[in-house]
Amino acid sequence: MSTNSLLKIDGLDVTLPTPGGPLHAVRGMTLSLGRGEALGIVGESGSGKSMTALALMRLLPDGAELRARSIRYREDDLTALSDARFAATVAGRRIAMIFQEPMTSLNPVYTIERQMTELMVRDGSSPSQARERALYLLDRVKVPDPVQRLRSYPHQLSGGQRQRVMIAMALMTEPQLLIADEPTTALDVTVQAQILDLLAELRQDLGMAMILITHDLAVVANAVDRVMVMYGGQPLESGPTRAVLSDPRHPYTRGLLGCTPGKGARGARLNAIPGIVPSLIGPQQGCIFAPRCAYASASCRVADIVPAKRQDDGWYRCLHPRGLDAPQDDRSTASTSSRLPNDERLTSSPVSAAEPTYVLAAQDVVRTFSQRKGLFGQPFTVRAVDHASLVVGRGETLAVVGESGSGKSTLARILLGLDEPDQGRIMLGGHEIGTLSPQARARLVQPVFQDPYSSLNPRRSVGDIVARPLALHGEIGAAQRRTEVIRILERVGLPQRVINSFPGQLSGGQRQRVAIARALILRPQLLLCDEPTSALDVSVQAQILNLLQDLQEEFGLSMLFITHDIGVVRQIADRVVVMRAGRIVEEGAAGTVLTRPSHEYTSLLLDSVPSLERAFAGAAA
Repeated sequence: MSTNSLLKIDGLDVTLPTPGGPLHAVRGMTLSLGRGEALGIVGESGSGKSMTALALMRLLPDGAELRARSIRYREDDLTALSDARFAATVAGRRIAMIFQEPMTSLNPVYTIERQMTELMVRDGSSPSQARERALYLLDRVKVPDPVQRLRSYPHQLSGGQRQRVMIAMALMTEPQLLIADEPTTALDVTVQAQILDLLAELRQDLGMAMILITHDLAVVANAVDRVMVMYGGQPLESGPTRAVLSDPRHPYTRGLLGCTPGKGARGARLNAIPGIVPSLIGPQQGCIFAPRCAYASASCRVADIVPAKRQDDGWYRCLHPRGLDAPQDDRSTASTSSRLPNDERLTSSPVSAAEPTYVLAAQDVVRTFSQRKGLFGQPFTVRAVDHASLVVGRGETLAVVGESGSGKSTLARILLGLDEPDQGRIMLGGHEIGTLSPQARARLVQPVFQDPYSSLNPRRSVGDIVARPLALHGEIGAAQRRTEVIRILERVGLPQRVINSFPGQLSGGQRQRVAIARALILRPQLLLCDEPTSALDVSVQAQILNLLQDLQEEFGLSMLFITHDIGVVRQIADRVVVMRAGRIVEEGAAGTVLTRPSHEYTSLLLDSVPSLERAFAGAAA
């Protein structure tokens, strides 16, 4: 290794045992990382990003098999170390890792001080020395009141504070390499910006190298020096970040960039990647991306794809870079369109002239909650929604944006009739929401939630889940219900065969399509979507956003879209409502609010959003 090299992995393979045969989670991973350098690894779920990190940290699941020609850290060959020696000298000391969800990574029954100081004390430092370093690092990562936070338990901290604690804990032993696995995915956009700025600052001050694992290309563009794109357990392209993202050679890299919402005009279709990540069980031949590639030839499916060099010190693994030289008569028939078929179109009930031009109207809504600090503390009142008013017109998409705790979800529960406001008036379909029966309300508004796995009954089949609203209303027989279920499943892009599947047998995108089908089976006038794409990969997100826009056009739907993703708002919204601390601080046409905000909080949100264009502009300057 050169004097500037810190980590070099050559030919890493990870195989997991499954009932169907060995699953090749990582194949042929080769990478190098210099001292103080930041590498971003991007790709869809199942691409092998996290498994590569877990293999490096020896945290693989039981039964996993790891093979590599070599894994060198500085001058040491890590493959020659026993597990005990690796745990005692490398893990958490020279190489540290922070995970996506700090609440599951921190022990809920131990204080922050015990968890931060444990490793230093075990290595021979005194408790006072470890406590002093913990206080220094908490202050360094900008956790307020470090002395109090050391006495706190994880549940007493906010999500952003817990992630800062995880970063500080990883730095206790002064590692030279930090692996960050999706460190900002679950955080608000402003907290995400703070964490990314903090990691960049720590890298510069401490000379620390970093591997950042994420599915967000904009985050990568703003945070790392080089990027590696993975798919199906295999690296497909790598090089300097700006070069790869501005001039991608592999069709998969271009596909990920085309899936990013908010770059085109409102309502423009995203170039969603067709299909899903293939099974990695059994032997693999040829390009792993070929089944989903519009430019794949017969050679791509059988040839051993040798990496080709880029002119910018990078490489790509593709026979037809940019698709320009693929044989015209031998290309895959894969289509980048997910538009719904036009036959047997379903329509909503016609709107009479007497009905109002809006579907939903909320006026001066207030909702308060009584809380207390500690078991014996004095009760105090929290105003979750503070005199909020909004209107959703027919066929319109209204986006509600704001940070966690801004009141978005509480307002959504009130608008769905699942919670009652302390004051205010809500009109749904021209009727006071309080005067509507649950059945009548269900025919007017239906929700689509963030996590389809928790919102779908795991013990019921897809057919039963989608048919359940029809069964509860009892208007049609079982045979007709099945016909309606098959029809709506086709409309949301699911094959008829999934009707007997269970949620656990489906991918995240397929589960969200099932949730949308269930919401549409009663032909509602309004869909209330609460972060429906935030748990999905960027490619699946593009498919779902295209689907929702198609359904809106076909059914004449109105949508209330709750999200923190400004790119999604640009892509799908007609108007925007911005909430902060329960109050609506700005409202207007999406184009106006997102380009010429009038409130400083809206400006803060927009400035905090990572952007490919902004990253490239900064690099050019």
